[in-house]
Amino acid sequence: MSIYSVWESRFAAERAGEGRAVTEAIWRDMVGFEGYLSHELLVDADDPGHLLVVSQWATREDADEALRIYASHPNAQAANSLVAEPRRRILATRVDG
Repeated sequence: MSIYSVWESRFAAERAGEGRAVTEAIWRDMVGFEGYLSHELLVDADDPGHLLVVSQWATREDADEALRIYASHPNAQAANSLVAEPRRRILATRVDG
């Protein structure tokens, strides 16, 4: 069963453009990781500095390994330095109804 990795980032208004650009760069890189399936970048309609990324991975282990490897990448470090509060990640599974 695949896993969803949901990232939430909040950038101050004056850093929203930079934050979005570095987030887009991070997710361009993710396509090269083992188990990556897809992602969508969502921007809060009322707060352009509030971003969500919903990504799908083949397994939890694939999502965790990408995080472990990428944590020291300059794009990840840039995102961490730009955010107004720490970025958050949750892992979720799909509920089939």
